[in-house]
Amino acid sequence: MEKVKILLAEDDPNLGKILKTYLEAKGFEVNLFANGEDALLGFHKKSDYAMLVLDVMMPVMDGFTMAANVRKSDKLIPILFLTAKSLEEDKLRGFELGGDDYITKPFNMELLLARINAILRRSGKFDEEEQNRMEYTIGTYHFNYEHQKLLREGEEQKLTSKEAELLKLLCEHENETLDRRVALNKIWKDDSYFNARSMDVYITKLRKYLKSDLNIQIINVHGIGFKLLTR
Repeated sequence: MEKVKILLAEDDPNLGKILKTYLEAKGFEVNLFANGEDALLGFHKKSDYAMLVLDVMMPVMDGFTMAANVRKSDKLIPILFLTAKSLEEDKLRGFELGGDDYITKPFNMELLLARINAILRRSGKFDEEEQNRMEYTIGTYHFNYEHQKLLREGEEQKLTSKEAELLKLLCEHENETLDRRVALNKIWKDDSYFNARSMDVYITKLRKYLKSDLNIQIINVHGIGFKLLTR
């Protein structure tokens, strides 16, 4: 499944990292920039972003100025503004620049996700049915996530909850690299060393379950994560 790509511009390095990790754990691909000028250059280099999430108060170029420049070449891409300000005139300016929504810091992560999903649904760039998909074909295997079952030629392998969640993430990133941190934060809610070792054990188990089809591999991508390869 091709991931929805988001451009995130946030000058606070800690918040930027938290937002990027959280959104990636929710299945998005996120490119993070620390100021509006770099973000604008990144936007023009890549044409397949589904939306922009822009901090208003950034050095070099603020979010409003960046949005104004984006609107010169793209009138339709959705824009969500992040700001510490709550003044009505700032909200109005954001909407006048073609912003689709506005969220004031500090904010709840689930609220941010809900706003992003709502904007993407309105823009037609979000397939909620695909994100909530329960069944997958992996080579000669049939994987039912809801019932935590892996089937092949009449044989059934019952999966634990974590095995099923990890296999679903791998299927969503089929033939792409699944970032280790994304998987840990989504499934274990923590990317500690001990959880990482636990995930390695689950990866070994999934390889064993899928070994009957020689066209399927779960490979290590050194220093990054794992990749489910199907041919």
